[in-house]
Amino acid sequence: MEIRKSDTALVVIDPQNDVLSEKGVSWGLVGDSIKENNTVENIAGLFQAAKDQGFGVFISPHYLYPADQAWRFGGPVEKMMLEGKEFWRPDPLSLNGFTGSGADWLERYKPFIEDGKTVVVSPHKMWGPHTNDLVLQLRKRNISKVVLAGMLANLCVESHLRELLEQGFEVAVVKDATAAPRHPQLGDGYKAAVVNYGFLANAVLTTAEAAKAMS
Repeated sequence: MEIRKSDTALVVIDPQNDVLSEKGVSWGLVGDSIKENNTVENIAGLFQAAKDQGFGVFISPHYLYPADQAWRFGGPVEKMMLEGKEFWRPDPLSLNGFTGSGADWLERYKPFIEDGKTVVVSPHKMWGPHTNDLVLQLRKRNISKVVLAGMLANLCVESHLRELLEQGFEVAVVKDATAAPRHPQLGDGYKAAVVNYGFLANAVLTTAEAAKAMS
Protein backbone atom coordinates (compact mmCIF):
# COMPACT_ATOMS: atom_id res chain seq x y z
CA MET A 1 0.00 0.00 0.00
CA GLU A 2 1.49 3.30 -1.13
CA ILE A 3 0.67 6.17 1.21
CA ARG A 4 0.56 9.53 -0.58
CA LYS A 5 -1.11 12.75 0.50
CA SER A 6 -2.75 13.07 -2.91
CA ASP A 7 -5.09 10.12 -2.27
CA THR A 8 -4.58 9.08 1.38
CA ALA A 9 -6.03 10.46 4.61
CA LEU A 10 -5.68 9.80 8.31
CA VAL A 11 -8.98 8.76 9.92
CA VAL A 12 -9.12 8.83 13.72
CA ILE A 13 -12.12 7.29 15.44
CA ASP A 14 -13.46 8.53 18.78
CA PRO A 15 -10.47 10.56 20.07
CA GLN A 16 -12.66 11.41 23.05
CA ASN A 17 -12.35 11.59 26.82
CA ASP A 18 -14.64 8.70 27.67
CA VAL A 19 -12.32 6.17 26.01
CA LEU A 20 -8.91 7.85 26.33
CA SER A 21 -8.92 9.79 29.60
CA GLU A 22 -8.32 8.27 33.02
CA LYS A 23 -11.52 10.07 34.05
CA GLY A 24 -13.53 8.53 31.20
CA VAL A 25 -16.34 6.07 31.88
CA SER A 26 -14.53 3.26 30.02
CA TRP A 27 -11.12 3.62 31.66
CA GLY A 28 -11.64 0.61 33.93
CA LEU A 29 -12.04 -1.63 30.89
CA VAL A 30 -9.58 -0.02 28.48
CA GLY A 31 -6.92 1.63 30.65
CA ASP A 32 -4.46 -1.25 30.75
CA SER A 33 -4.62 -1.71 26.98
CA ILE A 34 -4.11 2.03 26.42
CA LYS A 35 -1.07 2.14 28.68
CA GLU A 36 0.52 -0.97 27.15
CA ASN A 37 0.09 0.33 23.60
CA ASN A 38 1.04 3.92 24.45
CA THR A 39 -2.17 4.71 22.61
CA VAL A 40 -2.68 8.33 23.66
CA GLU A 41 0.84 9.33 22.65
CA ASN A 42 0.76 7.31 19.44
CA ILE A 43 -2.46 8.92 18.24
CA ALA A 44 -0.88 12.31 18.95
CA GLY A 45 2.14 11.23 16.91
CA LEU A 46 -0.07 10.29 13.97
CA PHE A 47 -1.86 13.64 14.13
CA GLN A 48 1.48 15.45 14.15
CA ALA A 49 2.91 13.43 11.26
CA ALA A 50 -0.20 13.92 9.12
CA LYS A 51 -0.34 17.66 9.79
CA ASP A 52 3.38 18.14 9.21
CA GLN A 53 3.17 16.46 5.80
CA GLY A 54 -0.13 17.96 4.66
CA PHE A 55 -2.28 14.84 4.77
CA GLY A 56 -6.02 15.21 5.18
CA VAL A 57 -7.29 14.33 8.64
CA PHE A 58 -10.81 13.09 9.36
CA ILE A 59 -12.48 12.46 12.72
CA SER A 60 -15.34 9.97 13.05
CA PRO A 61 -16.83 10.74 16.48
CA HIS A 62 -19.30 8.88 18.67
CA TYR A 63 -22.14 10.81 20.32
CA LEU A 64 -25.23 9.55 22.14
CA TYR A 65 -28.23 11.79 22.72
CA PRO A 66 -31.33 11.54 24.95
CA ALA A 67 -33.35 10.14 22.03
CA ASP A 68 -30.97 7.19 21.85
CA GLN A 69 -32.01 6.15 25.36
CA ALA A 70 -35.28 4.95 23.80
CA TRP A 71 -33.53 2.12 21.92
CA ARG A 72 -35.29 -1.11 22.87
CA PHE A 73 -32.56 -3.68 22.19
CA GLY A 74 -28.80 -3.92 21.78
CA GLY A 75 -25.64 -5.89 22.40
CA PRO A 76 -23.70 -5.95 25.69
CA VAL A 77 -21.36 -3.02 25.01
CA GLU A 78 -24.11 -1.01 23.37
CA LYS A 79 -26.15 -1.38 26.56
CA MET A 80 -23.12 -0.44 28.69
CA MET A 81 -22.64 2.73 26.67
CA LEU A 82 -26.26 3.80 27.00
CA GLU A 83 -26.45 2.97 30.70
CA GLY A 84 -23.14 4.72 31.43
CA LYS A 85 -24.03 7.68 29.19
CA GLU A 86 -20.78 7.28 27.29
CA PHE A 87 -20.08 10.02 24.73
CA TRP A 88 -23.15 11.74 26.16
CA ARG A 89 -24.49 14.99 24.79
CA PRO A 90 -27.78 16.42 26.08
CA ASP A 91 -28.76 17.89 22.71
CA PRO A 92 -27.59 17.29 19.12
CA LEU A 93 -27.83 21.00 18.28
CA SER A 94 -26.22 22.45 21.39
CA LEU A 95 -22.67 22.42 22.75
CA ASN A 96 -23.78 23.34 26.27
CA GLY A 97 -21.73 21.23 28.68
CA PHE A 98 -19.61 19.76 25.88
CA THR A 99 -16.25 21.24 26.88
CA GLY A 100 -14.42 18.84 29.17
CA SER A 101 -17.18 16.24 29.02
CA GLY A 102 -16.74 12.59 28.14
CA ALA A 103 -17.83 13.38 24.59
CA ASP A 104 -15.20 16.12 24.18
CA TRP A 105 -11.85 15.60 22.47
CA LEU A 106 -8.90 14.66 24.60
CA GLU A 107 -7.31 18.00 25.46
CA ARG A 108 -3.94 17.27 23.83
CA TYR A 109 -5.65 16.55 20.50
CA LYS A 110 -7.60 19.80 20.28
CA PRO A 111 -4.86 21.78 18.45
CA PHE A 112 -4.93 19.14 15.69
CA ILE A 113 -8.71 18.77 15.50
CA GLU A 114 -9.71 22.42 15.94
CA ASP A 115 -7.27 23.91 13.42
CA GLY A 116 -9.93 24.71 10.81
CA LYS A 117 -8.62 22.02 8.44
CA THR A 118 -9.57 18.74 10.07
CA VAL A 119 -12.87 17.30 8.88
CA VAL A 120 -15.16 16.19 11.71
CA VAL A 121 -17.88 14.04 10.17
CA SER A 122 -21.29 13.38 11.64
CA PRO A 123 -21.39 10.88 14.52
CA HIS A 124 -21.60 7.15 14.03
CA LYS A 125 -24.31 5.76 16.27
CA MET A 126 -22.99 2.25 16.85
CA TRP A 127 -19.64 0.97 15.56
CA GLY A 128 -19.16 1.59 11.86
CA PRO A 129 -19.45 4.51 9.44
CA HIS A 130 -22.70 3.17 7.98
CA THR A 131 -24.60 5.80 10.01
CA ASN A 132 -22.44 8.84 9.27
CA ASP A 133 -21.01 10.69 6.27
CA LEU A 134 -17.36 9.59 6.49
CA VAL A 135 -17.39 7.73 3.17
CA LEU A 136 -19.08 10.66 1.40
CA GLN A 137 -16.56 13.15 2.79
CA LEU A 138 -13.64 10.96 1.71
CA ARG A 139 -15.07 10.34 -1.77
CA LYS A 140 -15.74 14.04 -2.34
CA ARG A 141 -12.01 14.67 -1.84
CA ASN A 142 -10.89 11.77 -4.08
CA ILE A 143 -9.47 9.90 -1.10
CA SER A 144 -9.13 6.20 -1.85
CA LYS A 145 -6.75 5.12 0.91
CA VAL A 146 -7.06 5.45 4.68
CA VAL A 147 -4.62 5.24 7.58
CA LEU A 148 -6.92 4.15 10.41
CA ALA A 149 -6.51 4.68 14.15
CA GLY A 150 -8.51 5.46 17.27
CA MET A 151 -10.86 3.66 19.61
CA LEU A 152 -11.99 0.97 20.29
CA ALA A 153 -9.90 -1.62 18.43
CA ASN A 154 -12.42 -4.48 18.27
CA LEU A 155 -15.54 -2.35 17.91
CA CYS A 156 -15.49 0.98 16.08
CA VAL A 157 -12.04 0.57 14.50
CA GLU A 158 -12.71 -2.93 13.20
CA SER A 159 -16.18 -1.93 12.00
CA HIS A 160 -14.77 1.11 10.18
CA LEU A 161 -12.09 -1.11 8.66
CA ARG A 162 -14.60 -3.62 7.36
CA GLU A 163 -16.97 -1.03 5.90
CA LEU A 164 -14.22 1.00 4.25
CA LEU A 165 -12.85 -2.15 2.65
CA GLU A 166 -16.32 -3.09 1.41
CA GLN A 167 -16.61 0.43 -0.03
CA GLY A 168 -13.44 -0.08 -2.07
CA PHE A 169 -10.87 1.80 0.02
CA GLU A 170 -7.37 0.58 0.80
CA VAL A 171 -6.90 0.64 4.56
CA ALA A 172 -3.81 0.51 6.77
CA VAL A 173 -4.58 0.02 10.46
CA VAL A 174 -2.14 1.43 13.01
CA LYS A 175 -2.18 -1.29 15.63
CA ASP A 176 -0.55 0.62 18.48
CA ALA A 177 -2.68 3.74 17.99
CA THR A 178 -5.73 1.93 19.30
CA ALA A 179 -6.73 -0.14 22.33
CA ALA A 180 -9.66 -2.23 23.49
CA PRO A 181 -11.55 -3.39 26.56
CA ARG A 182 -10.61 -6.37 28.63
CA HIS A 183 -13.66 -7.97 30.18
CA PRO A 184 -13.66 -10.86 32.66
CA GLN A 185 -16.33 -12.76 30.71
CA LEU A 186 -16.13 -11.37 27.17
CA GLY A 187 -12.32 -11.52 26.86
CA ASP A 188 -9.53 -9.35 25.46
CA GLY A 189 -10.90 -7.23 22.64
CA TYR A 190 -7.47 -5.99 21.53
CA LYS A 191 -6.09 -9.47 20.86
CA ALA A 192 -9.19 -10.36 18.88
CA ALA A 193 -8.97 -7.18 16.82
CA VAL A 194 -5.30 -7.53 15.91
CA VAL A 195 -5.89 -11.05 14.61
CA ASN A 196 -8.67 -9.75 12.37
CA TYR A 197 -6.60 -6.78 11.19
CA GLY A 198 -4.01 -9.22 9.89
CA PHE A 199 -6.64 -11.10 7.91
CA LEU A 200 -8.47 -8.03 6.58
CA ALA A 201 -6.39 -4.86 6.27
CA ASN A 202 -4.21 -3.92 3.31
CA ALA A 203 -1.48 -3.13 5.84
CA VAL A 204 -1.01 -3.35 9.60
CA LEU A 205 1.50 -0.75 10.81
CA THR A 206 3.02 0.63 13.96
CA THR A 207 2.84 4.36 14.60
CA ALA A 208 6.52 4.70 13.70
CA GLU A 209 5.95 2.89 10.41
CA ALA A 210 2.88 4.95 9.57
CA ALA A 211 4.66 8.23 10.36
CA LYS A 212 7.61 7.18 8.18
CA ALA A 213 5.25 6.26 5.33
CA MET A 214 3.69 9.71 5.54
CA SER A 215 7.06 11.50 5.52
